[in-house]
This record gives sequence, structure tokens and C-alpha cells, in this order.
Amino acid sequence: MYKWLRNILFLFDAEQVHHFSMNALRLICKVGFLRRIIKKIYQPKIVSTVAFGLTFKNPVGLAAGFDKNALYLSELEPLGFGFIEVGTVTPLPQKGNEKPRLFRLPKDKALINRMGFNNDGVRIVAERLRKWKTKTNNQQIMNNPVAIGYQRVIVGGNIGKNKITANEDAWKDYEICFRELFDCVDYFAVNVSSPNTPGLRELQQKDSLKKILSNLQLVNQQNEFPKPILLKIAPDLAKNEIDDIIELAIEIKLNGIVVANTTTVRDDLKTDSRAINKAGAGGLSGKPLYERSKNLIQYITDKTRGKITIIGSGGIFTGNDAKKMRETGATLLQLWTGFIYEGPAIVKKICNTLMHKI
Repeated sequence: MYKWLRNILFLFDAEQVHHFSMNALRLICKVGFLRRIIKKIYQPKIVSTVAFGLTFKNPVGLAAGFDKNALYLSELEPLGFGFIEVGTVTPLPQKGNEKPRLFRLPKDKALINRMGFNNDGVRIVAERLRKWKTKTNNQQIMNNPVAIGYQRVIVGGNIGKNKITANEDAWKDYEICFRELFDCVDYFAVNVSSPNTPGLRELQQKDSLKKILSNLQLVNQQNEFPKPILLKIAPDLAKNEIDDIIELAIEIKLNGIVVANTTTVRDDLKTDSRAINKAGAGGLSGKPLYERSKNLIQYITDKTRGKITIIGSGGIFTGNDAKKMRETGATLLQLWTGFIYEGPAIVKKICNTLMHKI
């Protein structure tokens, strides 16, 4: 059924289809019994996973970039995700890069995007998250008065800098986002690895990164209950750069690393080179990223002897993909492109596989 629908949707602009699909899902979920049907169909059984002090009902999450502005949490939750990462969020609203900026490569089961951190700005997103949390908690209490300790879906906040902010001042942007979102999210992912904001990946260099992360950790520890802080890295780093990040993560006591963001590499693609050139610059995600992400996870796991918690991201389409990525050292997993190509049943399928393999 989904493959048939996907073939129709793929006839239209990718970004427009994204908004159309999510708004359609919102309309469906407003009808109580339809929402319950969706939940019954797609919710997997509990595969409880503990990571950086948080308990996830299952280890399969939705990566940042899908629900940038925290608009669709209520619609995504019935699809079974164990956690949802909103953002990337920046201090000021920004439109991102010119459209079109999202392209499909069906032959490779991949996407190219150059969105450019388009978002509504941290204050609007934070207010949206507060309202969602209040509404969700109130609904749960009304439905089950004894469930005061109800655990909603875990929500992460992916934070970045504005395009107009100079790299030497980037640490200020990350602090603004961190403070504004602190009471709204369960953990933070620091994004210095998107290829779509000029100069952003330069912040992965040790000195720049240390300034950003040390400051965030300083602010974090001033709170009674500090939040987990993770770093999202690019898959295109050299080994010496990865080693620097590992050393810094241990020194600053980061809670984990998200491996990995999109790649700028275009090797061994099945899609015609003319179509790739027409799509232009941007980050490549999907199946071509899988081995690269898995190998990077294995390297970090071996280097740290498993002491750093890893969220595995990149090219996960099947339960077997998920199983192998966990075997290399990932505790949690994130989907994005796989969700687009495989449809809403992907979380349940992965969790069913993991239940038989854990």
C-alpha cells in the first residue's frame, strides 16, 4: 500500500510533499478513533532502552530535520518512535537556502538536501514544545488519573548557529538555544556538521568545538538536573579529527555522539551523473551513507572501548540494518531517509527484528 502511495508522491516536489503529507496526517489524527487505529497499527511492542540516564520505550528515533519546528510531535508519536529530535533550531528565525533544496535519488534510496537550517527560531519552537508537553501530560492524566508518572516520547533538541553569525561567535548562538530549550527537551544534540551552512563544519575543529561544548557544559552544570549533551558529527572526518573529537568528548564528559550527519561524497551512486549534478550541492543521506556511518561507529566504539554512547544514524532501512548498527556499538538509532522510502511501518518492523535479536 505505501509503495503505491510513495510512487504517486514521488511525482511531486519533495519538500512540498513533506508538508502535504504531514498536514494530511494531522487532519487524520484529529479524529480520535482514526488516531487510535494508526497507533494500533504502527506502535511496536516495548523494547525498553536506557541511554544517558533516559529510558526510551524503544531505540528507534526520528532524526533532526524532519520536524524542524516541533509542529508534528502529536502526529509522529502514534507511529511508534521511541524518540524524536526536533530542529536544527537557531536563535533567530531563518528561511534557509533557496528552493528547490530537497531532491530524491530513488535508484540509490537516497536524498540530497541543502535546507540550510530553515526554522522558526528558538523562542517560537520552545513555546510550541511547552504547549505540547502540557497538552500531552494533561491528556494522559485525564485518560488515566493514576498515571501521573506517564512517560511521553523522548524529545531531543538539535541546536545550531545562524548563518549570519561569525564562527568566532558561534558559541553564543549555541548557548542561547540551550538556555531557551532547556526546560522543553530531554537531551541536546549540538549540530556542527551540516554541510549546508557555510563554514559550519569548521566548528568541528578541536579548539572551536571545545569553546562551544565547554561553555554548554558549564551552563548545564549550573542546573539542578543537567541535561544530556550529545555531539552530531559528519561522516567525512579524517581519523585524526575523529580522534580529537573522542578526546574532547571524554574530557568535557559529553553524554554521547550522533553518528553521522549527511555526507558530501558522491561515490558509487547508481543515479545518472546528470541528475546528481542537477541536484547540486548538499548533504547526501540514505543507503549510500550506511556503511560509512557503521564503520565510523565501529571505530569510535573500538577506540573508546564502548565508553561513549552512540546514536547510529544513516541509511537504516530494515531491521537487519538496525541490528548490524547496534552490533557495531550504537545504543540508539535514528531514521530519516529510511522513513521516507519505507513508510510508517518501519519503526515496528525494526523493533520486531530487534526483539528477536536482543
